[in-house]
Amino acid sequence: MNTDPRLEIENLSEQLRRYQRAYYVDARPLVSDLEYDRLFDRLQSLEGAHPHLRLPDSPSLRVGSDLSSEFPEVEHTLPVLSLDKAYKGEEVSSWMAKTAAKVAQELSFVVEEKMDGVSIVLYYEQGLLARAVTRGDGVVGNDVTANMKTIASIPLRLPEEVTLAVRGEVFLPKEEFLKLNKRMETPYANPRNLAAGTIRRIRSSEVAKVPLRIYVYEGFWEGDHPFTDHIAILAKLASYGFALNPDIALFCPSVEDAQQRLAKAGLEGEALSYAAFDAYVQTYKLKRPDLPYEIDGLVMKVNELSVRESLGYTEHHPRWALAYKFESPQAQTAVENIEVQVGRTGRVTPVARVTPVLVGGSTVSNITLHNQDYINMLELAIGDSVEISKRGDVIPAVERVTEKNELGYKVWTLPERCPSCSTPLVVRGAHTFCPNPSCPDQVSARLKFFVGKAQMDIDSFGPETITTLIDLGLLGDVNDIYTIDYERALSDAPGFGEKKIAAIKSGVEKSKAQSFRRVLLSLGIGEIGKKAADLLVESGITSMDALLDIADRDDEATLTSIKQIGPKSARLLIDGLKDPAMRVRIEHLREAGLQFEEKKTDTTTFEQSFTDQTWCVTGSFEQFNPRTLALDEIKRRGGRTTTSVTGKTTHLLAGSGAGSKLAQANKLGVKVVDEEAFLAMLQGVKPQKKQEDTQGEFSFS
Repeated sequence: MNTDPRLEIENLSEQLRRYQRAYYVDARPLVSDLEYDRLFDRLQSLEGAHPHLRLPDSPSLRVGSDLSSEFPEVEHTLPVLSLDKAYKGEEVSSWMAKTAAKVAQELSFVVEEKMDGVSIVLYYEQGLLARAVTRGDGVVGNDVTANMKTIASIPLRLPEEVTLAVRGEVFLPKEEFLKLNKRMETPYANPRNLAAGTIRRIRSSEVAKVPLRIYVYEGFWEGDHPFTDHIAILAKLASYGFALNPDIALFCPSVEDAQQRLAKAGLEGEALSYAAFDAYVQTYKLKRPDLPYEIDGLVMKVNELSVRESLGYTEHHPRWALAYKFESPQAQTAVENIEVQVGRTGRVTPVARVTPVLVGGSTVSNITLHNQDYINMLELAIGDSVEISKRGDVIPAVERVTEKNELGYKVWTLPERCPSCSTPLVVRGAHTFCPNPSCPDQVSARLKFFVGKAQMDIDSFGPETITTLIDLGLLGDVNDIYTIDYERALSDAPGFGEKKIAAIKSGVEKSKAQSFRRVLLSLGIGEIGKKAADLLVESGITSMDALLDIADRDDEATLTSIKQIGPKSARLLIDGLKDPAMRVRIEHLREAGLQFEEKKTDTTTFEQSFTDQTWCVTGSFEQFNPRTLALDEIKRRGGRTTTSVTGKTTHLLAGSGAGSKLAQANKLGVKVVDEEAFLAMLQGVKPQKKQEDTQGEFSFS
């Protein structure tokens, strides 16, 4: 073994770089994983003993660091533009013909897969990777160099001391996405969003654990270069050790011409004639689902660099390239504004106000943006054009920015102070909070949640009633609902006649009979939703006193012993129950006569006719409003419920506006039941119809 540590580090680094390229770029491993790990461990050991000898492109940089890093803004040295788009094959053919007609020479076109990933620009100075920058707004992006160095297919040093910028797309293979997403506390909607979220993790050691990949597709050299066409640039990038998408095609007037050009460049690809383009696209539509990664179209580029220069650019896109999308996006719209909402727990949520657009059968105008990390991941600004979807056929979501705004707006950031009470905001984990429990927006949201149909279900206690009582100074917390003299308070208020006031009083009184689990859910403690409340009660924690005792003893173990309640949820529940304001609220509600102990329900009167059945409920109903009434009937008869239609679903209860879940049920052969048939299955037992809230229904989660 070499005793000179400098020389051994150099030799090991070179050897490992060669093995990394063979594995990650060429897909031809040269050694076993065991041998690779042995050499890698030796290199790390030497570098630990002699840190001053570590090379700037050491393979050990791939494991990242546990140090927190920021993502400063960096100006791009080249315009990072979008692509013009087409959605029909004839539009592409027309573009190719018009482009060819503009020049006095024969053209060829390169076609590459449009990867559904995250755009990155890699800047090399004298052959060394100097920085890696996100696309940003096309002019300024974020420096994510430390995180990009963990991707093994990105060369840290090039074999030539050149200065250039390389554009590429970072992506996560489908198989790896499915594995990782199963372990996520909040699963991602698609591989692209998981890749984008990973790139922005503050510790590069965490990024190194995610098997991100990159395919590069453009290179821009500083100064003169010998290249005359795009395929020669791709071939040179491949010789530098970059990973290229292997599925490219070159279209020329004849197949022979395309073959000769590819051979001259020393690049592998499919050689085709112009006439084969339509068939090529149709073939891709069929093979797309079987690809190991996500693509959302094809990109056509003029191959000749001199023609590219003469065609030039618009402010938005190069005139020498076009993106062909396989299908129209679910919806395209624009972000008109971003506003901030303060919820009942103080959590501050940014909401995009978008140009109204029809998607999934309904008009979307507002979209939750979750938190600052989500906005940073999208690099979203006011005025941007965006692609949106409905996740789970219900919740609108911004999937990606399709065009940056022309108004100069930068990536949007949350304010420093609460927009409702001006209290300085605080960051806890991924989210931002207003710490003032008396914040007007928090109080209002807490009250609306408490009286909502899925919670205490207080008839006629709508938003107008809440606003009126708050303005009168009579309603400051949920326990005030049970102490107000409504006749005196509302007798002179506009819109509140005798019948309305009587309905409010009746609704308040009836709510006192709601079950303990409903009361527990309505308090909004920690992360207690309906499912968590059910889990607690069914595990034997059937009273508020039992829960308070667990909190006082800081007994996380009892809570985490319940299946599906993890340490985080247990901690939030205990902290919520320890909160002094919550304790006062609980005692006042106890004095008001609410149910603080679960009563045993006699289910023997219901025939267990739905045993071994799994039901999904969708749409709107006359007799089951809210839909939880139907879910309760199913559970009473031994059935299970689910929120989505899968191969394990046996029945779909479909009301009006059932939408895509009905289509999925028909596709899978799931039995579809309408409301009339369902009532018959319940043997004529109809749930009591609720009095309508004249000021609107609540449906808060």
